[in-house]
Amino acid sequence: MKPLLLTLAALVLSSQVIADSTEDCWNFHGNCRDSCFKNEKVYVFCLSGKLCCVKPKYQPHGLPK
Repeated sequence: MKPLLLTLAALVLSSQVIADSTEDCWNFHGNCRDSCFKNEKVYVFCLSGKLCCVKPKYQPHGLPK
């Protein structure tokens, strides 16, 4: 009985960790957040409705010709 309870407790805890994991965007170079850091920019929205915050080294540099 104890192994069953221990397994159930581990599953419940792991589901909480998975639910709080961050969502990736911008070809896995951005992170979905409610607000971006100072040097990050927003180009698209995530499926969850949050902002896709892109770090400077992955930001587009200009419009194509």
